Amino acid sequence: MITMVPKAELHCHLEGAASPDLVRKLAARHAVTLPAETFDADGNFAWDDFLHFLKVYDIASSVIRTPEDYRDVTYQYLMDCAAEGAIYVEVMSSPDHAAAVGMSYTDHLEGIAAGIEDARSESGIEGRIIVTCVRHLGPERGVEVARQVVANPHKLVTGFGMGGDENAFEPRDFAPAFGIVHATGLPCTVHAGEVAGAQSVRAALEALPVQRLGHGVRAMEDPELVRELADRGIVLEVCPGSNIATGVYGSYSDHPLLELRAAGCRITLNSDDPPYFDTTIGREYDRASAVFGFDDASLREVTLTAIEAAFVDEETRENLRQKVVA
Repeated sequence: MITMVPKAELHCHLEGAASPDLVRKLAARHAVTLPAETFDADGNFAWDDFLHFLKVYDIASSVIRTPEDYRDVTYQYLMDCAAEGAIYVEVMSSPDHAAAVGMSYTDHLEGIAAGIEDARSESGIEGRIIVTCVRHLGPERGVEVARQVVANPHKLVTGFGMGGDENAFEPRDFAPAFGIVHATGLPCTVHAGEVAGAQSVRAALEALPVQRLGHGVRAMEDPELVRELADRGIVLEVCPGSNIATGVYGSYSDHPLLELRAAGCRITLNSDDPPYFDTTIGREYDRASAVFGFDDASLREVTLTAIEAAFVDEETRENLRQKVVA
């Protein structure tokens, strides 16, 4: 049962939002034969650990090959979110995955924008794009992605970030890439404190101009760092279902969501890569209620935090806020 409290999501990888059925449909569209081990016996994505997940993610993403494909992935995801009561979603796009199949930055972007606009027209949901570089592809490639963002401004591209293997390179290695984008006024977020510990969070905060952290939950291992996050108002894009699925925590009782919130950290709820982790934004809100004890007022507070931290213009922010408080 999905609570219909208005929802907002700040942390979802677009390529990772494509359902197994849609991935198979796109593979058929392009006459691509995916490795049999991409899926389990039930037809779901099959992976064992975080690095294996990244491999399967890349394989599945390889069938997203045209602007139409990107439109379809974006449209389906946003419409599914809207059906669960979401009013706003930021999707993280990866130009590196598009480039791997021969697509230009602008073509992949236009496909995503078409999906956002079509979903808004049909459901009213607002969507924005956070362009991300991939950490394990290295700092030089990060600079290339940043330059593409700056050279091709788009009204729906409202932020910049970085995903990938958190144990590859150091945040400071990507300071040039983030600096290029930040200098234009675009806000930034970065994955930190997921598969790597509290030091990863501190290193990111010290080296990069970020207002939000993707995950950030392992900051809990350093009480002083938690106080700093709270004092600075750094918003955490928390993904509990993802953290359990990838083994960051063994159970929901081990997850520090409540402790971070009690310490004054600004938290939001997110699905990350929903079909890989058997979740949705609606399920994350329901889990917050059923497992973590959030009542509807607390869930609305989570949504308002996400809207306050959203990378949008102030008019859109106020329109979204009114949908939550009404």
